[in-house]
Amino acid sequence: MPRVEATPNPDVLKWARESAGYDFADVARRLRTSEDRVRGWEENVRRPTLGQLRKIAAMYRRPLALFYLPEPPRSFRAMHDFRHLPGAVPTESPALRLEIRRAWERRDIALELLADLDEEPAGVPVAVTLDDNVEDTATRVRQWLGVSPGRQREWGKAPHAALNGWRTTLEAHGVLALQAIGVPLREMRGFSIAERPLPIAVANIQDAPRGRVFTLLHELVHILLRENGLCDERDVDDVDRGAEGFCNRVAAAILVPESDLRESETVIRHGRGVSWSEQELSGLSRRFGGASEEALLLRMVRFGLTTQHFYRERREHLRQRYTDQRERDAGQGGFVPPHRVSMAALGRTFVRLVLEGFDRERISASDVADFLGMRLKHLEEVRSDMRRVP
Repeated sequence: MPRVEATPNPDVLKWARESAGYDFADVARRLRTSEDRVRGWEENVRRPTLGQLRKIAAMYRRPLALFYLPEPPRSFRAMHDFRHLPGAVPTESPALRLEIRRAWERRDIALELLADLDEEPAGVPVAVTLDDNVEDTATRVRQWLGVSPGRQREWGKAPHAALNGWRTTLEAHGVLALQAIGVPLREMRGFSIAERPLPIAVANIQDAPRGRVFTLLHELVHILLRENGLCDERDVDDVDRGAEGFCNRVAAAILVPESDLRESETVIRHGRGVSWSEQELSGLSRRFGGASEEALLLRMVRFGLTTQHFYRERREHLRQRYTDQRERDAGQGGFVPPHRVSMAALGRTFVRLVLEGFDRERISASDVADFLGMRLKHLEEVRSDMRRVP
C-alpha cells in the first residue's frame, strides 16, 4: 500500500502536543517511531503519514481537521492560569490537562444551551477576600446556599446523599459541579474555574464521597475569591495562612458551624477529654451530612475540643483506612454502565440542558452523543435516571 503523506501545519502540531502535555518521547513511544522524526514534523523537515496524523489526533484528543488550520487556535486556556499549592511544580499530566480542557468546553456548551433555551444561569452574589473572617464567611455562604442543619442531618443518612445534596445545591446557585474521571487522586483532588457566569467546581471521582463534598466546597471558596484553583494531595494544615489554608478553613466551617458543633449531644456528653472514639466521630460525621472525620477534627482543633497531636494521629489512621478500602474496592471490580459514568461526571444540570436542547430541536442527535460522551442507545436510560429523585 503506498505511503500517503499528510500536510499538517507544523505550528499547530507543536501547539497541540504541548497543550495536551506530551513530550517528544511520549509521542514517539505511542507511535512507535523516533523522537527525531516527531521533532522533524514540528520543524517542517519531515511529514507524518495520514495514518500517523490520525493517531496523533486521537492521542491529543483533537479533531483531525484542526491540524490543517493556518495557525494555532487562540482560545486555549493555558494551564498556568490555575493556582497550585505552595511549592508545587505545575506539571499537569495529559489526563489532567484533558479534564481541565473538558471543563472549559462543558461550560461553553452549557452557556450556549442556556441561551438557546432562553434561560440564564443564577448569579453568584457572594464575594470574599483572604482578609475576611472565616466564621462570618462560612455563615454568609450557608445563608446564600440555604443549607439548614436539618437538611444536612437528612443528607447524613446515606453515603452518597450528602454528595448529591451539596452538588445539587451548588448547581441551583449558579455553580456547575462536575467530577473528573481518570486522573489519579495523588495528582488532583479538585480544581475550579472562577469565570462568570457559570463558574465550575470539579472533584475527583476517585475520592470518597465525603472527600468530594469537602473538595467541592473548597473549590467554591476559590471561586468566591475569584481565582482558578488546582488542588492536589499535599497536606495543608489548618494553621496555613495562604489561600489553600483559607479555603480549607472556610469549607470546614461551612460543613460544621461552630454553634451546631458545640451544641450537639455528642460534644456535650463527651465533656473535656481531647481523645474521641470512632463511634463519636462517625456519629458527628452523620450529624453534619457531608463532613468527613478529617474536616470535623480540623474544626475541633480550632475550638480546643481536641489537639493537633490527636488530629494528626487520627488523620493518618483515616487515610490508611481509606487506602485499604480503595484497594478492596478495586479488587472487587464490578461493571458500571457507561451512561452512569458520564452522568456522574457531568451532573444533572448539564445533562438536563443537553436533553432539553435536543427535545426542543436546538441540537442534533450527534451533538447529544458528543456532549454526553455516550451512545444514543443509552438515551432512554439517561432519561429514566434523570426522572429519579437525586
